[in-house]
Amino acid sequence: MSFTIKGKILSIGEVKNFDNGAKAIDYQVETSEQYNNLYSFEMYKGAEHVEHIDNFIKYNKVGDQVSVEFNVRTNDYNGRFYTSLSPWRVDKLDQAQPVQDSIVTDDTDDLPF
Repeated sequence: MSFTIKGKILSIGEVKNFDNGAKAIDYQVETSEQYNNLYSFEMYKGAEHVEHIDNFIKYNKVGDQVSVEFNVRTNDYNGRFYTSLSPWRVDKLDQAQPVQDSIVTDDTDDLPF
């Protein structure tokens, strides 16, 4: 299941470089919803796809209006659960166009019953 939000980039963290050639970056997006309006995304790319991190930094700045499509990932480590929001698409929105904040879920169900 994937989710989509629209909002403004509040902050972009420093790029983290790893010994294996991978890169990671964190950024936060704020929507104008009354509750649950702050989302923190964690983007990690292996050595073969680091250009995605570089392009994100190149084309996105704090204050930009964006639409982010992401998945929710949860991992279990020693009986503790860690959840992260993994973006897989970020589109810049037209600045003249008003942003309609909403969370869209892809609830397509392939089950025959």
